[in-house]
Amino acid sequence: MYSPDPRALATAPEGPRPAAWEWIAAGVIITMMTGAFMPFLAPGDGTETPELRLVWLPIYAVILTLGFRRIREILSLWPAVVIAVGLAGLAFVSSRWSLEPDVTVRRSIALGLSMLFAVYLAATFRGASLLRLLCFAFLPMALAGLATVAVNPVIGIHQDVNAGLWRGVWFEKNQAGMMMFTAILAATALLVSGAPGRKLPIATIFFALVLLAGSQSKTSLLCLIAGGGTIVGLHLLRRVGPAGAVMLVWLGVVVGCGMLTAFLVTPETFFTLLGKDPSLTGRTEIWDSLMRRADAQPWTGYGYAAFWGKESMPANWVRLETDWEVPSAHHGWLEVMIQLGRFGLAGVIAAFVVAIALTIVRLPGQGVREGYFAAGYLVALGFLSFSESILLIHHNLTWALFMAVLASRFLPEPYAAAAAAPAPRPVARRPEFGRHPQPQFRSVRT
Repeated sequence: MYSPDPRALATAPEGPRPAAWEWIAAGVIITMMTGAFMPFLAPGDGTETPELRLVWLPIYAVILTLGFRRIREILSLWPAVVIAVGLAGLAFVSSRWSLEPDVTVRRSIALGLSMLFAVYLAATFRGASLLRLLCFAFLPMALAGLATVAVNPVIGIHQDVNAGLWRGVWFEKNQAGMMMFTAILAATALLVSGAPGRKLPIATIFFALVLLAGSQSKTSLLCLIAGGGTIVGLHLLRRVGPAGAVMLVWLGVVVGCGMLTAFLVTPETFFTLLGKDPSLTGRTEIWDSLMRRADAQPWTGYGYAAFWGKESMPANWVRLETDWEVPSAHHGWLEVMIQLGRFGLAGVIAAFVVAIALTIVRLPGQGVREGYFAAGYLVALGFLSFSESILLIHHNLTWALFMAVLASRFLPEPYAAAAAAPAPRPVARRPEFGRHPQPQFRSVRT
């Protein structure tokens, strides 16, 4: 049976061929979803303003144009479309009981458009193309961030809280750190995929690492170690053979169990090594207070993206109890719980379970393609979701990339199609005269 070369498949074109303007448009939308350059457009703390809403209107128009152009490819990933519509629909319906119905309606529509763009990415930029697109978008952001640190440190470096730490072209250092570890994961997966062109991912890794180091975001560093280690580990498992694979898996289990034991026995030491206090910079106090608010509205929550308004009584109770102007839950799952209740939380958990299960099932066939990035990103996102509110967020690349990873799990398996193709027939060669002795004929006398 014909067995295709995985490296050849990693570089083989498949699916639609995005036009040049689609690459540019997708790169601009990705940049906007990271929140980059917003300090230049709307100086302040990043709070949504009427001016920022106007900035997004042309972006919505571009997303709808891209979606209409690739409507057939998008609908072919109908299970992901059903999940996206279900989550966005629940967010929209929550306006019926929301603390701020108009805010919920507006932001749930933005959430739906963000997830439409995510499914478009999966349907259009397949295989290594998505990784290359991410590097194509992240490299200029990393360079611009480093240039801002050098040329305009008032914007590029924190001046009050977290003074001296780099934030580049973002409002906050953790935001910069999250984007840079995502860039490194995509570039690393592109490097090990066997796709041609190594300069772009290498440059992306280098400059993103410099900016990540300057931000000193410990959470982002932990996510990079977890996600990057997953990508590199999967790559090594394919290369070392069965015996080496067993040793690597055994080593990973031992190290993982050791770290988990150390965390359970002496959590204070674990957090001290990460440069954090055991209360996770006051996060546990926020979580305790939020759980009491969630118990008051366990099934429906307080409405999508409506809990943290300045006039919100439940949010003000949290701020009073913690003595801090809390802007978010700093916990992805708890954020979903207070917004959409147990129904919303169940929907997001189901989406994660589907993404993880399909990634594991497809790894043997798609390991050298986007499967490496999918596995690494899901591991990193799992860590990040317990300290940052990054689940089911509108205008947010972290959530959009999760939806793109989920949607890509429903793409046709390229290896199955290649394996089912008939083996190439050998080309018959014509005999070359002069290389073999010719038969001799004797004359017969009659």
